[in-house]
Amino acid sequence: INFENNSNESLQSLKDSLLGRSNRIECKSHVFNCLGKVDAEIVGGNLSILYSLLGSNSDIDTEGKILFIEDVDEYLYHIDRMMMNLKRNGKLAKLKGLIVGGMNDMNDNEIPFGKSAEEIILAYTKEYDYPICFGFPAGHINNNHTIMLGVNSQLSVTKRKVILTTKL
Repeated sequence: INFENNSNESLQSLKDSLLGRSNRIECKSHVFNCLGKVDAEIVGGNLSILYSLLGSNSDIDTEGKILFIEDVDEYLYHIDRMMMNLKRNGKLAKLKGLIVGGMNDMNDNEIPFGKSAEEIILAYTKEYDYPICFGFPAGHINNNHTIMLGVNSQLSVTKRKVILTTKL
């Protein structure tokens, strides 16, 4: 529970979501972003959990959707393994968009992996033609904005900024 450390904007996004109001989240662009604009349902959550659900009755359908992923305190080689598995299971190929939230407190080994979590994710998604947003303010972070899963939203990724708008 990090209410004390959150910005007014992140707390407002939580209130708006809980009260069923439209939610608009804006952030700065990231150097790895892939530009574009899409409307689709958002699915996803913690990358480790999504990975563990693959092939189970709780596995998510990503086709035609915006996938949100985030994680905390993972080894970089685990991020690589999880992204490879998502790709091999067809979870990345038919997305409409990808939102990468906080990838915080990542761990490396004595022999460095050689890529950041964001670079690993980009390596598995760069061949696709959908908008990708890195560094989105959601996940296990202090400035945690609320993303409404299962709701149609518009993701707009431009050179200058990213806007995610819930469409209720």
